[in-house]
Amino acid sequence: MDAEARFCLRCGAALEARQVSGRQRPSCPACAYIHYQDPKVAVGVVADRDGQILLTRRNHEPKLGGWSFPSGFVDAGEDVRGAAAREAFEETGIAVTIEGLLGLYQEPGSRVIYIAYAGAAGSGEPVADAESIEVRFFPADALPEMAFMHDGAILAAWRAGRGRRTED
Repeated sequence: MDAEARFCLRCGAALEARQVSGRQRPSCPACAYIHYQDPKVAVGVVADRDGQILLTRRNHEPKLGGWSFPSGFVDAGEDVRGAAAREAFEETGIAVTIEGLLGLYQEPGSRVIYIAYAGAAGSGEPVADAESIEVRFFPADALPEMAFMHDGAILAAWRAGRGRRTED
């Protein structure tokens, strides 16, 4: 049963594990409410400027200290492309124009669905924020070791689409 959901959102009664649609789900014995664990949607951008890719060195778990694309969670009701541009700016201080969809990724067993975009990094020098130890541009052919298992596939999609932009 989902450890986060302990009480009914409708009536406040303690939830109990019950078999629903072939899975254990938190359910309310008082009002029959069933709690469904929704996926989380995250976005990231392979933002390039003159053949260099903008990366952040993570200041938090998971993968503390690892290099990754500027990324983060989408807020409820937020446009996913807008969220990708927002996260890139928040984490790097660089305005990024979203140019095309690279793909959707999910690590086995994770509830996070990651949407990767290609983008163009605007002018200026990158600046780290509270979520980054360091932010900088790397030559596309000399990237540091990346933090997440799907990063290689994202880079392959970016390289395959370089020179042509796709619509999402």
